Amino acid sequence: MSSDSEMAIFGEAAPYLRKSEKERIEAQNKPFDAKTSVFVVHPKESFVKGTIQSKESGKVTVKTEGGETLTVKEDQIFSMNPPKYDKIEDMAMMTHLHEPAVLYNLKERYAAWMIYTYSGLFCVTVNPYKWLPVYNPEVVLAYRGKKRQEAPPHIFSISDNAYQFMLTDRENQSILITGESGAGKTVNTKRVIQYFATIAASGEKKKEEQSGKMDIWAFIFILLLTVFPEFHSSFACGGISLVVFVW
Repeated sequence: MSSDSEMAIFGEAAPYLRKSEKERIEAQNKPFDAKTSVFVVHPKESFVKGTIQSKESGKVTVKTEGGETLTVKEDQIFSMNPPKYDKIEDMAMMTHLHEPAVLYNLKERYAAWMIYTYSGLFCVTVNPYKWLPVYNPEVVLAYRGKKRQEAPPHIFSISDNAYQFMLTDRENQSILITGESGAGKTVNTKRVIQYFATIAASGEKKKEEQSGKMDIWAFIFILLLTVFPEFHSSFACGGISLVVFVW
């Protein structure tokens, strides 16, 4: 996990990408009882946090954080992850992976305007419906050449990894961007274009990238001519293709 000083490379976007050291330390030291801390099904709010008070005859009595007392079936409570997992960047790393844990994590990250979250091989994006500084030029450059685990979740990381794998492994790559109307497919596709446009215009002279530079611009041109939201386009680098799908 990057320190605050290491996150400085992301500029003003840093607090929107990763928890601060202070917040991580506070979470690790927060009291937690793994045996009684649970999520419980709620009639109005889907799931809420609570503490088990008692168990009897297949029923569990839970006191919620809001002060309510609920008695539910045992299959309506779900173990809670320790506080150190709050706002976790890759939900596949959770001790307890279930619907309420996923929803809670996405909610907490969204409340902090951390709109990108990994879930195994996938990158989940929640549309903020506002401008955030997470696409600034310094952010693009900060992700360049970094392995997925070396940087916070972001569409730039997905783009960079696909590009680097295409160059080094000489294998075809694809990026699938999918979601409901208004989920942010078009915006994230534009960010993929932004990433490739930036590296194409970069002054760095890496041999393996020179042969593909003109192809990158051709790819960007194809994307700009494409009508959203249903399309697929690709560019080739020495016979190897990277395809972007929006569905």
